[in-house]
Amino acid sequence: MENLKTIRDVLRYAITRFNKAGLEHGHGTSSVIDEAAFLIVETLKLPVDDINPWAEARLTPAELKELGDLIETRITTRKPAAYLVKRVYMQGVPFYVDERVIVPRSYIGEMMAKGLLSDLEVDFHAAESVLDLCTGSGCLAILAASQFPNAEIHAADLSKDALEVAEINVKEHGLTDRITLHQGDLFKPLGKQKFDFIISNPPYVAKAEVDAFPPEYQAEPVMAHLGGDDGFDLVRKIISEAPKHLNAGGGLLCEVGTGGEILEAEFPDLNFFWLDSEESEGEVFFLRF
Repeated sequence: MENLKTIRDVLRYAITRFNKAGLEHGHGTSSVIDEAAFLIVETLKLPVDDINPWAEARLTPAELKELGDLIETRITTRKPAAYLVKRVYMQGVPFYVDERVIVPRSYIGEMMAKGLLSDLEVDFHAAESVLDLCTGSGCLAILAASQFPNAEIHAADLSKDALEVAEINVKEHGLTDRITLHQGDLFKPLGKQKFDFIISNPPYVAKAEVDAFPPEYQAEPVMAHLGGDDGFDLVRKIISEAPKHLNAGGGLLCEVGTGGEILEAEFPDLNFFWLDSEESEGEVFFLRF
């Protein structure tokens, strides 16, 4: 590192080191280049959308040391960069993260941010109550506050630790007056309360896949991934219990990954409407009961 001078130098160095170490990517960034760039600009508190305007900027010795230490920590611990800098961006919106929560990434978040839910024929302005089930860091609840501008947002999670992170994010986004957090197993902490719309990105990874996770994914809470032998244990419960918690005309929007044909076979009387995004195909469903 002592021979490096510019941000471009450090970016090239980080990419080489990450490639040689065989790191996995996919926690807010999808490639080695993106993760190296993110680690640099976030550490230096530069705009995260483009590293190029700063590429030839010379770094101070203190900045070089800080970045060098982070690059080595990323390699030796295999923790995602988002955990190292305590920050991730979902569709350009910043969120605090640490090891108490999964690093947020969601096709539902993409759909809300890019206006891809118009086919649902939902009057988002008319909704008065929305539930984000399995909220984790609170990211979808916070994005939902914009998607449903007149709704009271509720967010629930089994993990007390995750809700502590969600509380940080709700406060950072100035939404404590609109988002209420609940701790408990799925719908249990909500009693008989009903909602106009339910959003959920629950754990949906099959046990065999979780057991084979690379270290980056092992660094995240197992309970945020594990959905049983086929991944759908919690999804089945959500589908079964959601009707009791929806107002007339309400709907459930749920992310489940691949394998939707399993759910269609188990719930033949339900009309699953599968949605696509720019990054996914048929991994999110919408249901009216």
